[in-house]
Amino acid sequence: MKLDMRYGHHPEDVRHYDTGTLRRHFLVEKVFVAGELTLVYTHVDRVVFGGAVPTTQALSLEGGKEFGTPNFLDRRELGVVNLGESGRVLVDGKAHFLANGDGLYVGMGAVAVSFESDNAARPAKFYLISCPAHATHPTTRITRADANPRKLGDPVSSNVRTIYQYVHPAVCKSCQLVMGVTVLEPGSVWNTYPPHTHERRMEVYLYFGMDEGTRVFHMHGQPSETRHIVMSNEQAVISPSWSIHAGVGSGAYSFVWGMAGENQTFDDMDTLGPGDLK
Repeated sequence: MKLDMRYGHHPEDVRHYDTGTLRRHFLVEKVFVAGELTLVYTHVDRVVFGGAVPTTQALSLEGGKEFGTPNFLDRRELGVVNLGESGRVLVDGKAHFLANGDGLYVGMGAVAVSFESDNAARPAKFYLISCPAHATHPTTRITRADANPRKLGDPVSSNVRTIYQYVHPAVCKSCQLVMGVTVLEPGSVWNTYPPHTHERRMEVYLYFGMDEGTRVFHMHGQPSETRHIVMSNEQAVISPSWSIHAGVGSGAYSFVWGMAGENQTFDDMDTLGPGDLK
């Protein structure tokens, strides 16, 4: 298991970052590595996220000094979405089979968590996101059909999309983790516009389903000091609570979003108008 440590940043400092510095601190260029489990620990709400791509052997989540507990989920909860071929997540010996697009919530207290692919030549791609937890909730498998869909947007503003809420009070219990997948309709390129902020929650985006030549311009920074981070397929970005949350693509894409913070109210956001952006 490989771990990349990222630290928190004050927005007044971030406004002085050049492109390379902004990307180094907030962008994760390689989430999925064949045969490896790679994680990023961000001190923004102490969220951990990354990818597991098991091939010839299982990959296991491990605790230890970096997490302060013997087992990874001793004081954490976990959300998983499979973006590859079929596989399974073993939680304390019980196998949970995940096809492409299926998700899983794993509650605090699970001791042994590992990931396997059904076919080593066509492996699963498990995207993971975890945050601190204060109570134990049942491990729950969530298919796309089980998720809570919300269709939003307007063709006029090029942002028609369906938000599939996977880890959400309408679907399953969790402590603070909220997680889902947003799918844009053909011809829509904005994942939300105008942007918004979540003063009480950070967010991590994992963009996927993109052609080789497609790029997403992920919007970043305070409303009055906007920046952008150019992203390719299967890359992730950290959006602190003070940063705007929005992005626009040059072609088709979807994304996994995950949030942690003080509440689980999906609509608890501060909506911005075009005139608020600079």
